[in-house]
Amino acid sequence: MDMIDLRSDTVTRPSAAMREAMSRAEVGDDVFGEDPTVNLLQEQVAALLGKEAALFVPSGTMGNQLCIKTHTQPGDEVIVEAGCHVFNYETAGISFLSGVQAHPVQGVHGVMPLEAVRRAIRPRLYYMPRTALLCVENTHNRAGGTVQPIADIEAVTGLARGEGIRTHLDGARLWNACAATGITPAEYARHFDSVSVCFSKGLGAPVGSALAGTREFVETARHFRKLFGGGMRQAGVLAAAALHALEHNRERLPEDHEKARVLASGLAEVRGFRIDPATVQTNIVIIDVTPSGRQPAAILAELRARGVLLSAGNYMGLRAVTHLDVGMDQVRRAVALIREVVP
Repeated sequence: MDMIDLRSDTVTRPSAAMREAMSRAEVGDDVFGEDPTVNLLQEQVAALLGKEAALFVPSGTMGNQLCIKTHTQPGDEVIVEAGCHVFNYETAGISFLSGVQAHPVQGVHGVMPLEAVRRAIRPRLYYMPRTALLCVENTHNRAGGTVQPIADIEAVTGLARGEGIRTHLDGARLWNACAATGITPAEYARHFDSVSVCFSKGLGAPVGSALAGTREFVETARHFRKLFGGGMRQAGVLAAAALHALEHNRERLPEDHEKARVLASGLAEVRGFRIDPATVQTNIVIIDVTPSGRQPAAILAELRARGVLLSAGNYMGLRAVTHLDVGMDQVRRAVALIREVVP
């Protein structure tokens, strides 16, 4: 049975052209800074984001956690949106790796209200943690791939800057935000002290992310990358895949967004589902199954048996993510199969 895999945009396989680029990659020892393909990738990412320097890392989680570690001291506090990735899906790395605690703010479709952020900033009192960092996620995974409005970004980062608080952008799917709005990566990134981006979400590379900031920041992050076990040797074979993805797969992202809209439109007619169309802005669809009266795990199992793979979303929810390895015909087929399971 050919499975229609909508669990994530991380399930894609390298294309033949990407594999060819990997096989031809010039390599060296990246721990010594001598891998020319890694160095080229870092230069291109820094230029795209308008930053002085960038650092190639194995995963998006490592990229985020390195930035948090570099910006903070043990005992500090980090303001995050309550549903964000660094708070929910990085195995408490904030506390385990950096010794800091998260201060979650409830957002609207992943967007933190300015006044809520203002209230989360701690007074400068000796018995309170120091608010050291503000993290923003764009696009916001758990909210359904929603795009952070640039005006809201300007407002919350401006507030943080005025209070002496550093800012970090979890831009794992920043490429999708740019594709949806036409805003450049550098325009989003200029509001933040650091940025992380991913090559294996949406862009189709098999592995890898990057972080960017000032040269001094990146050199400190490089030190912590080694400490976290993220130093790689002849990593140019992986960087070549990321370079190919940046060159060939960014412009096609609107296709994934259209597939998500088709999927959401078809499933919105299912009586047992509840879908908020306002959240379907990019390539993620969150499905509330509460009206069906069934548990998400049971629905997931039945869908798997019929050849459709989804993942668990929020509480009583499912998540579907469109990507380059699933075509529009498969999306429409998935709608039909899902409607057989939940009419």
